[in-house]
Amino acid sequence: MSEPLLSVIIPHYNGVQHLAVCFNALRCQTYPHLEIILVDNGSSDESVAYTRHNFPEVIVLELGQNFGLTGAINRAIAQSRGEVLVPLNNDTEVDPGWAQALVERLAEFPAAGIVASKMLLFAERNKIHSAGDGFGVNGIPINRGVWQIDSGQFDADTYIFGGCGGAVAYRRSMLNDIGLFDEDLFMYLEDVDLNWRAQLAGYKAVFAPRAVVYHHLSATGGGVLASYYTGRNTMFVLAKNLPGAIFRRHWPAIIGAQLKIAFDALHAWRGAAARARLRGQLAGLLGLPRWLAKRQRQVKRVDDAYLELLLTRT
Repeated sequence: MSEPLLSVIIPHYNGVQHLAVCFNALRCQTYPHLEIILVDNGSSDESVAYTRHNFPEVIVLELGQNFGLTGAINRAIAQSRGEVLVPLNNDTEVDPGWAQALVERLAEFPAAGIVASKMLLFAERNKIHSAGDGFGVNGIPINRGVWQIDSGQFDADTYIFGGCGGAVAYRRSMLNDIGLFDEDLFMYLEDVDLNWRAQLAGYKAVFAPRAVVYHHLSATGGGVLASYYTGRNTMFVLAKNLPGAIFRRHWPAIIGAQLKIAFDALHAWRGAAARARLRGQLAGLLGLPRWLAKRQRQVKRVDDAYLELLLTRT
């Protein structure tokens, strides 16, 4: 791929305090072919006016209401022009060579539909938040290397399960094939669902160790909100995507992991986040019939043996 346009899509809701760092870092990119889109989910702060006044090169897409992370990104994709689509959290600071590293990785691996960035903690810049995504045999998504000191231990890795949605590149051609983000998820694990759909359809995911991003943790989410949607959406993603043969092989670990989460939440019942996690799990159980029905629309071009190899054994 030669000199593709990258559409950097920043979903946003009431986080004006993050925008200067995020946008200034994008201004410093060594790769020149960028389209930057701030997609605003009906913010009540001065985010839109601030962006238009201080960063006129940024395209502002005002939605007027909160469509969630999934709805915001999908609407921005529909308005974007890039061959490569790059959702980016608003609470990030990218290295100057970040976009160039993503483009080079895509050119190096033409079968790849996903390129994962190396995400480091904003306040502890030698500590990993995500070296791409993994997926455990117990049905739990994994941030590879989370909390580890970055000593380059993942830099030689190539093929991985998928990318963390806070800073990840997708080929538009792949999304045209498998579909955009599932808006029923609203937020959290939408990237895991897309990773699964890409892998099922035969698209590879690769890690770009030089595409470095510094990320604030839970700056625009977390707590009760994250606990509810994570509890709910974990079950939805499993029901929608996990092949039957893999579930039959690993069901004790999968069900055991959910029971342990529920038990730990019951033990911490006085905490609002624990109660939200339980509510999310209950909502996930109640919604299983609808999500199991979505399996019929999945595109599957690979065999279960390949997918088994992608799973992480802890």
